[in-house]
Amino acid sequence: MRIALAGAGAFGIKHLDALARIDGVEIAAVVSRTLDQAREVAATYGAPVASTDLDDVLAMPDVDAVILCTPTQMHAAQSIAALHAGKHVQVEIPLADNRSDALEVAEVARESGLICMVGHTRRFNPSHQWVHNKIVAGELSIQHMDVQTFFFRRSNINALGQPRSWVDNLLWHHAAHTVDLFAYQCGERIVEAHVMAGPPHPDLGIPMDMSIQLKSESAKLCTLALSFNNDGPLGTFFRYICDNGTYVARYDDLVTGRDEVVDVTGVAVSMDGIELQDREFVSAISQPRPPNSSIDSVLDCYRILGQLQEQLDR
Repeated sequence: MRIALAGAGAFGIKHLDALARIDGVEIAAVVSRTLDQAREVAATYGAPVASTDLDDVLAMPDVDAVILCTPTQMHAAQSIAALHAGKHVQVEIPLADNRSDALEVAEVARESGLICMVGHTRRFNPSHQWVHNKIVAGELSIQHMDVQTFFFRRSNINALGQPRSWVDNLLWHHAAHTVDLFAYQCGERIVEAHVMAGPPHPDLGIPMDMSIQLKSESAKLCTLALSFNNDGPLGTFFRYICDNGTYVARYDDLVTGRDEVVDVTGVAVSMDGIELQDREFVSAISQPRPPNSSIDSVLDCYRILGQLQEQLDR
């Protein structure tokens, strides 16, 4: 299977590292904002084509699929372009930065009959998979999820600490992980959602702090705090307060509420959530079947994000 990757930044490299560990996958092309970066990354991962033009790569007949790790504002239009070109698509989270664009991508995906998967990585992290398996088995039931998403990004930098060419967003990017995961783990629709935001950054124009509250159909709760102002441990920490124990997930690792390590090494074939996500994409194309985190399965997340954006705009 020949896969092209667009967006050779921090997360693009994570996907390329993951794809290198999957049998039967070749990197057909690398697309980046600058040709020098595209050539450097393509050479590192053995891709024969380096380009700054995604349309040129989508026109390549030997490209089966594309993974989009480009700026958020490009995701919807690039997903639609890839589907129209007959390519399977995995687009990094978020699918879009507004609900109408998300719905448009979903409609094009349905009409195409192609795989369209969104990178909701939390569904794939072994820590969250372990909790999900316990819930499905009837051994756990969530009472409350308490989630902290904290970064220190008072200037416009990426995950590698480099200047970023676009502005990230706490709601449409970082909150999307938790909104989707909460509904996925509960197995229920979210019926109430509320948001408060701090003042916008004078240069970036986005709120740097945010608080979100969610409630599911059976009154399970989620409390989410997000900040770009936190000068301390960075990342997202999920506390699952359940009827039969408390667990804290830190990306691929899991501990109990008493900080006892939970062995999740047997949950999947890898301890890398991005690799598991990419394996699911390749498998869904090969079989073929809808992948976990198919566009239809995550679309309700963007309904909630749209509601929260309306609250912020009032």
